[in-house]
Amino acid sequence: MKLPIFIADAFTAKAFRGNPAAVCLLENKLDEDLHQKIAKEMNLSETAFIRKLHPNDNFTQSSCFGLRWFTPQNEVPLCGHATLASAAVLFHKIKNVNSTLTFVTMSGELKARKEEDGIVLDLPLYPAHPQKLHEVEDLIKTAIGDTLVQDVRYSPDTKKLLVRLSDTYNRSFLESLTVNTENLLQVKPTGKVKGLILTLKGEPGGPTQAFDFYSRYFTPWNGVAEDPVTGSAHAVLSSYWSEQLGKKDLHAFQCSNRGGELTMSLRSDGRVDIKGGAALVLEGTLTA
Repeated sequence: MKLPIFIADAFTAKAFRGNPAAVCLLENKLDEDLHQKIAKEMNLSETAFIRKLHPNDNFTQSSCFGLRWFTPQNEVPLCGHATLASAAVLFHKIKNVNSTLTFVTMSGELKARKEEDGIVLDLPLYPAHPQKLHEVEDLIKTAIGDTLVQDVRYSPDTKKLLVRLSDTYNRSFLESLTVNTENLLQVKPTGKVKGLILTLKGEPGGPTQAFDFYSRYFTPWNGVAEDPVTGSAHAVLSSYWSEQLGKKDLHAFQCSNRGGELTMSLRSDGRVDIKGGAALVLEGTLTA
């Protein structure tokens, strides 16, 4: 079996920045176990599988497709950057004629809209609720030691723990912070936490571009120590920082080594538009 496969860097306009995702186009149904084997072979934080929903569909003319995401270890219910990468492949490489695509996923229908300066994803907005520190103190201390923490929230829908660092820190501190992900799997393995978001309030403009907030994201529970730029984490972050800053339109930077930039607009229907660019870096054929 030969399958078209691509790699696109999401939430960036430049190759080798942002978050790489593999995108596989499925003309026919794939054996279930092959999804995970291919994702493990690609060894990226996510491999996306786009499938036709009806026999007469085609990747150029159709506007609605099935979409699944796999880490090298397991399937996940939502992945923003791999959705962006999937839309970029369909829009820019396959030359899909539609301006908006709909993906049927484990998280419901997600839309991707093509604009001149990027792609806008329509994602669920996930609130993060106050979390009692004593219940997650060991996990936080294992991850970041004695780093000062200003707020802790938990998103039950996504199983993500949001840890806001003290406002006394700046972007360079977050970028250089050493996070111990290897030992996180041994800390209270209850299954409650599947992702750790570290976030920091943004700094005013000046010689560098102003951002409303910064973040880094870690999910060793899904086999990914640090994810470079994470759309699903920003579906939580945008809810939190909108509340904290009193604004609906937000501009963020994820401070991984690769780095990525996102803009968010909270909507009245309880969802969020997340916009970013994408750069196609590889295309080929996978023999399975």
